[in-house]
Amino acid sequence: MASALILVDLMPRIVALPLAPHSGEEVLARCRELAELFRAAGRPVVLVRAERPGVAEQPPGSGFAPGLAREGDLLVVKRTVGAFHGTGLDERLRALGVDTLVLGGLVTTMGVESTGRAASDHGYEPEFVADAMSGFAEDEHRLAVERTFPRFGKVRHTVDYR
Repeated sequence: MASALILVDLMPRIVALPLAPHSGEEVLARCRELAELFRAAGRPVVLVRAERPGVAEQPPGSGFAPGLAREGDLLVVKRTVGAFHGTGLDERLRALGVDTLVLGGLVTTMGVESTGRAASDHGYEPEFVADAMSGFAEDEHRLAVERTFPRFGKVRHTVDYR
C-alpha cells in the first residue's frame, strides 16, 4: 500500500479563522508534523490551496502557510472546493503508485471532506486525521469525523503516524 499525505487549504487567511474544536495554528502544527513524517519515510506530500477564479488578485494570505512547503512536495492549486476537479491530481498520484490518501487541513466539512469524497470516488482509500483538521463549529467537525468519514475510509489521529 502506497500512501500520500494531502493537506488542504493551509493558507494564512484560513488558518486565522475562528475554528473548532482545534485552532488553525494547532491544525497547522499537526499537519507540519505529519508532513515531516511522510517526507522522512519517502512518501509524497501534497499541498493544496484555493484560488478564486476570475479575480485579478487573490486575497491576502492566499499562499501556503509560511514554512510548510518543501522541495519535492506536490503543489496543487484548486478552483473548486475539492482538490481533484481540473487539477491533474489524480494523474500525478497514479503515476506515483499511490492508493491511500491521508487527509488533513482546513476546513473539515469543506475542502477536506470534498477532497476525501472525491478520493473515494476515484478509487483511493482515504484516511482522515481527525486532530489534523478543524471546522467552522465543533459540532459540524464531530459529525463529519464520527458519522460521515467512517463511511468513506478510516478515521485516525496524528499519533497513529508517529
